[in-house]
Amino acid sequence: MEGFLIACFLFVVGSVLGWCLEVLFRRLFTAKKWINPGFLTGPYLPLYGFGLAGLYGVTLIPIETGSGWGNALAYIAVMTAAMILIEYIAGLIFIKGLKIKLWDYSHQWGNIQGIICPLFSFLWLVVAVIFYFVIDPYVIDAVAWFTNNIIFGFFVGIILGVFLVDLGHSINLTAHLRKFATENRMVISYEKLKESIHDKFDAVKADAKEKLIEKTGNKGKVRPSFLFAFKSQNGLEDALKTYKAEQDSALVSGSQAAAAAASSEDRPEEDK
Repeated sequence: MEGFLIACFLFVVGSVLGWCLEVLFRRLFTAKKWINPGFLTGPYLPLYGFGLAGLYGVTLIPIETGSGWGNALAYIAVMTAAMILIEYIAGLIFIKGLKIKLWDYSHQWGNIQGIICPLFSFLWLVVAVIFYFVIDPYVIDAVAWFTNNIIFGFFVGIILGVFLVDLGHSINLTAHLRKFATENRMVISYEKLKESIHDKFDAVKADAKEKLIEKTGNKGKVRPSFLFAFKSQNGLEDALKTYKAEQDSALVSGSQAAAAAASSEDRPEEDK
């Protein structure tokens, strides 16, 4: 029972901390906006939660190489492989089964199906090293002490209960997205769809702010919802159609650019 509570606690902590990191990563490096990342509405990313709980599970496996450093390297290697496998399986399930991309490494060197790549696999290695040398020897014992307190178990239970409610809501949303993706023979990028909705809010605020104030009484607070990232002004169906039009336009532009580049390379040297 104690091991189960520890795993649940690590799942909650990993999910929340992973969510915080992804929010900052999108704000500083990718989308340049405050966008709620991931599959769920609340502030947690299960991939990181399963990853942290999985790292704890690996430490319970008896590995004996005959030396301390040999044991450490073996554990770190298994932890890294486990994290990469969890990421790959999760990505594959969503892409193949639900027609949804939660993340996309297609532009990263050495990627496999846009799901895993050497760069982020290296980051999992760093996480494994930190867990083995810092968290496991110094933090797990403290967590184990807390598991003997009934209030601790109650607290973790409440969070997991909220998580399950959120999961039900998100599965319902995903079913709608999957239906649209299947009908249009496409795979929907969660992040790009969120960015599309966010950008549409920005465009409305910039181009028609006064008209909206006059019509709706809104005092200029025309902005996207952070937690409910798929909430749009004209409904999800309209947002999906806008997203598809943007993706089709980007695909056409990319094809035209590639054709122009190929034509330029095929021209005789003297004509260039």
